Amino acid sequence: MKGRHEILVKDARVQYKFAIERNITILRGDSATGKTTLIEMIGAFQRNGDQSGVALKADKPCVVLYEQNWELVLGTIHDSIVFIDEGSPFISSHDFARAIRGSDNYYVIATRHSLYDLPYSIKEIYGIRNTTRKRYQGTKRLYAEFFPLIDYETGSSRNPDLVVVEDTNAGYEFFQHYFARFHIRCISAQGKSKIIKALIEEEYNTALVIADGAAFGPVIERLLGLRQVKDFSIFLPESFEWLVMRSDVLNDNEIRTILDAPSEHIASETYFSWEQFFTEMLIDRSRGTYLAYVKNRLNKTT
Repeated sequence: MKGRHEILVKDARVQYKFAIERNITILRGDSATGKTTLIEMIGAFQRNGDQSGVALKADKPCVVLYEQNWELVLGTIHDSIVFIDEGSPFISSHDFARAIRGSDNYYVIATRHSLYDLPYSIKEIYGIRNTTRKRYQGTKRLYAEFFPLIDYETGSSRNPDLVVVEDTNAGYEFFQHYFARFHIRCISAQGKSKIIKALIEEEYNTALVIADGAAFGPVIERLLGLRQVKDFSIFLPESFEWLVMRSDVLNDNEIRTILDAPSEHIASETYFSWEQFFTEMLIDRSRGTYLAYVKNRLNKTT
């Protein structure tokens, strides 16, 4: 599956309207915020159709995956948007991550916990909010929508004396060379899961964290929590390869078109994370040129 998909779910009491565009969307929020109600409504429509009292409009089938025999059932679901409630413990298992890798479905997962085996984007972590008062005065139905939950833009206003990057290869080489010009130390955390450890152990006054936002969702909330005791800013482009292509160094009109609407080109069954797509795209588009890109070392021309 690829592309952006709009979904409308409603009954006599409440309406949800939202859109998803990546293979993994995370729903956050405490009890009574509407996550379970949404999934229960979709489940009711799945069982009883219009007789359920629920109306569902989407350009793809919407189904709820329950805990019982989840792996067998999932094997029968294709080209669909799969919703999973937070009471399903299998979502944090290695088996689940393995099962949805290469899947042609999109997944909307309600959970209060970070799912470290899933490469979801910082941009695809949402809460649900009531919009009734703002736009529908006097109605008896409640109206709800998704809203981005992660805001990491605020951070240190001081220049960093340490840069911590997720990358270990070409990306790390690039940032190391770049910040050396300003006499700023740059280190590799050797992966996103070790960034917090590096920020705790290293000595600095203020730091800058650079990581691939396309798969950084499982780590972002812990990282933001560390700001209570450490001073650092965060820069999370989709990936280093995305950053290279967005710089327009290849001067390629087709690349510009794809980057303007990546979801229309990234198939979930082929790419578990958008960063994989951007890496393959940069390698392919630069092959045979003096700007040829390989991930394990930096092209000095770049």
